[in-house]
Amino acid sequence: MMSEYPDDYTSARNRAEATIFLVDDNPTNLGMLFNLLCNAGFKVLVGTDGERAIEQITYAKPDLVLLDVMMPGIDGFETCRRIKQNPDIQHIPIIFMTALTETVDKVRGFEVGAVDYITKPFEYEEVMVRLRTHLTIQNLRKTLEIQNQSLQQEIIDRTAAESALKVFIHAVSHDLRNPVTAMLMILQNLLNKASREINHPNPDPILVSRHVLERMAQSSDRQLSLIDSLLESHGNEVKGVILHPQSLKLKQIAQQAINDLQPLLDRDRATLSNLIPDDLPLLEIDALQISRVFQNLLSNALKHNPPGLSLTITACLEHNPTRILCTVEDNGIGMTIAQSDRLFELYAQGDRTKRSIGLGLGLYLCRQIVEAHGGEINVISTPNVGSKFSFTLPIS
Repeated sequence: MMSEYPDDYTSARNRAEATIFLVDDNPTNLGMLFNLLCNAGFKVLVGTDGERAIEQITYAKPDLVLLDVMMPGIDGFETCRRIKQNPDIQHIPIIFMTALTETVDKVRGFEVGAVDYITKPFEYEEVMVRLRTHLTIQNLRKTLEIQNQSLQQEIIDRTAAESALKVFIHAVSHDLRNPVTAMLMILQNLLNKASREINHPNPDPILVSRHVLERMAQSSDRQLSLIDSLLESHGNEVKGVILHPQSLKLKQIAQQAINDLQPLLDRDRATLSNLIPDDLPLLEIDALQISRVFQNLLSNALKHNPPGLSLTITACLEHNPTRILCTVEDNGIGMTIAQSDRLFELYAQGDRTKRSIGLGLGLYLCRQIVEAHGGEINVISTPNVGSKFSFTLPIS
């Protein structure tokens, strides 16, 4: 029989605690347990049959269920089994209340998902100890789940940060490679000329034209600007790029990119025509970033095609009067539809054994820059015919 309520349990009477769901068809047992648990400080919900109890538990999601075994309709075992089949409530611990004492009945209860048994007639101390034990276990489980979720999110955030750092480092090395390579080729040509002169009885000084010096200075200046731009984007942890737009002529920006790549064009015996009209409207763009787009498109074409490539840069007003359509076209080996579909993804790669796709970071950066300007970029390519890259930019 139940004893009087001890002080250490009744002290919890005025504080909000866990929600207990009672399921019993016996009004006497139900009333007795209801008063006991309410006086102990629990919030108590009740049900009198298994079918309705499942519906109420699904809605209320209590912290623990006290479930009678012998009930009309579906019994406690079947009620427990159905609860454990529902992903939304299967985590709720269930304690059976029963007068059954056979081991086989207890084993069956554990098999369908119960965590414990309370035998009738109830002993107050036993009921409270078992309730608080399983509620403690349940709270520890919830705490562990929260900690695991927090840890998983931390892992996701750290992985994303490492990925962003990787892209940043690769972007620095990728976009500096072309102007640095071009600069080294100019210097190497001068050194080769100096080596030939040194064996001459009366070597002449190596003369460098003002035009070459201006190109070297401009290339170095753009390298420094590019480094500053990349560091700014990374330092502010901004996805993509930071723009400093101005009203500019597109043809001049394209020509600057061509000038930086001229040694590479000469090396690969490539011809390039800049057919961008002089009378196009001014564009609201970041000169450095758009120069990166042209350089990446041109250098990728040189890298993944045989020598002797023909390249053409054009631009025209789009049907949308607020944008200009820019194109970079070549007569190279082209690409398949499957290759073109993945071309602007981060680190998209193709068959490295051929001079085909494998474009990696460069075109991903082009997409980031064009989209940061509010434009779009795409490609149309045919194997053994060539590729045509198109992107849009906003008019001032």
